[in-house]
Amino acid sequence: MGMTSVKLQIRNLQKPDKKAVGEFLVDSGAFFTVVPEKMVKDLGLKPERTQEFSLADGKTIKRKLGNALIKFRNDEIAVPVVLGEKDDSPLMGALTLEAMGLMLDPFSRKLYPAKLTL
Repeated sequence: MGMTSVKLQIRNLQKPDKKAVGEFLVDSGAFFTVVPEKMVKDLGLKPERTQEFSLADGKTIKRKLGNALIKFRNDEIAVPVVLGEKDDSPLMGALTLEAMGLMLDPFSRKLYPAKLTL
């Protein structure tokens, strides 16, 4: 199976002048976008709550959730994100994809505009 990575810009909602750019693996099977620990610290992202997650291997973990502005290409949107901890990989999850009106084509492994419904 191929992998798809995209360049995202992350900004702090309370301090929008603070921004970081990085490569994120697109994971349409993950609900939330995971912001790596270094970016969380650099941007000063603050936790809003803690959530329990089930991993693919059956393990259960807890992570803090916060909010961030995420920019991909020319679109920017505020979304809840997982505030990554040590060794957490940067992921772009389904919530961010859907909020931006994007879908992952499983054959070409590219992002394209989704047909949105109300």
